[in-house]
Amino acid sequence: MSSGKKLLLMGRSGSGKSSMRSIIFSNYSAFDTRRLGATIDVEHSNLRFLNNMTLNLWDCGGQDVFMENFLNNDSDTQNSNSSSNIFKKCEVLIHVFDVESKEVQKDIEIFKRVLDNLHKFSPGVKIFILVHKMDLIQINKRQELFDIMFNKLHHVAWDNYKFKIKGFATSIWDESLYKAWSQIVCSLIPNISLYEELLSKFNSILNAREMILFEKTTFLVISSTNKFNVGSDELDPKRFEKISNIIKTYKQSVNKIRTNFNNLVLHGRNSSIYLDVLTSNIYIMIIMDNPKSTFTGHQIDDENLVLENIKVARAEFEKIEKGA
Repeated sequence: MSSGKKLLLMGRSGSGKSSMRSIIFSNYSAFDTRRLGATIDVEHSNLRFLNNMTLNLWDCGGQDVFMENFLNNDSDTQNSNSSSNIFKKCEVLIHVFDVESKEVQKDIEIFKRVLDNLHKFSPGVKIFILVHKMDLIQINKRQELFDIMFNKLHHVAWDNYKFKIKGFATSIWDESLYKAWSQIVCSLIPNISLYEELLSKFNSILNAREMILFEKTTFLVISSTNKFNVGSDELDPKRFEKISNIIKTYKQSVNKIRTNFNNLVLHGRNSSIYLDVLTSNIYIMIIMDNPKSTFTGHQIDDENLVLENIKVARAEFEKIEKGA
């Protein structure tokens, strides 16, 4: 089994760290997060992802007393929450900023101190910035506000430490959270290119409108391929995350009636959607264009053909997982 990937989840108290963690990894709905309390010290979660990859998520409490403890640049290895233990061997930092914070300058100063520790203990870390609770901001102001905040943080990271950062505007109430976390987790998959190559090869056989791979538990997107040019106006740029959101909500509803969700086939006027288990850790969604003979016997033949091809492809994708 491969060693775990350490992810630090940091940000001021009330910024929404634990809520997003619970939605992505613990199948909470946005409404469910209202019952979550403040994180005390550090909450550790060991999360399995794609069979033998373990995500060691450190959710760090954001109250001032805890932040000061984490950020004191000491080397006391006897203290489990000393800066040396918190920040060493980190693969990823996810730093969350409350878009409605009244203490932006203090938020930025804390971010700078976090980077100072990472520069010392984990200089190769990947850094992701989430400007969170965007649902509280007027739609026409969101991009401008995000750009202002991201540019400030970019300068802090690059000018002082030569760290590159990636940023996302997020909310627990829409698909934006799935987009951010999909990219965060995919940055840690060492053989992601193998999934992409095999998926493209599979689609050259089926000629699907689109194929998407989802991690089974979180429904985060792993890879996708389509037969359109990138940026086609026919495709909703938020479609993957919307699907993740919808399917995960559907799975929650199914689980409440104590029934397991395995697969789903939907036939529309112009296309058909197939969602099926591909491996023990991956779902595949295939969107096929329907011939003009839809709602005839041809539809049943097409459905059987797609499902049989998924069975054939399963063995190839399982090889990637076992070799990961």
